[in-house]
Amino acid sequence: MNLSQQLANHIRSAHTGGNYTGVNMQSLLSGITQLQATTKVHNFNTIAALVFHINYYAHAVLHALQTGVLDAHDSKSYDCPAINNEEAWQQLINQLFADAEALASLIEQWPESKWNEYFIDGKYGTLCRNIAGLIEHTHYHMGQIALIKKLVQ
Repeated sequence: MNLSQQLANHIRSAHTGGNYTGVNMQSLLSGITQLQATTKVHNFNTIAALVFHINYYAHAVLHALQTGVLDAHDSKSYDCPAINNEEAWQQLINQLFADAEALASLIEQWPESKWNEYFIDGKYGTLCRNIAGLIEHTHYHMGQIALIKKLVQ
């Protein structure tokens, strides 16, 4: 298995299972209602805001790989739209999984020779570093979601 396939598998396993941590977005989000997803606990982010935040960066990287243009701003990464009903909550979840699969599918086909090239601009480091960081970022926030989920259920 080459690096492209390995990284694609890591993205998929963070979302649907089979990774070393035993935690994935699919199982974490299973059974969470819109009300639970938008419940504010202490000064923590809501589950919905964390889902939006995780996908904000995945979507930005996907778009950058497709177009060569990186349009992401940390200041906007928690600008989750209002999630006022179950349909809006399900749309947010569906977008998370659709973007993760689109990114994994694109990465799976990425030429091996490109992994050590800069991602858009040298200041961001290599493409490999950015994809690995994106996976780490997802796992980091999954831990937060797991804790918040226990508090709201």
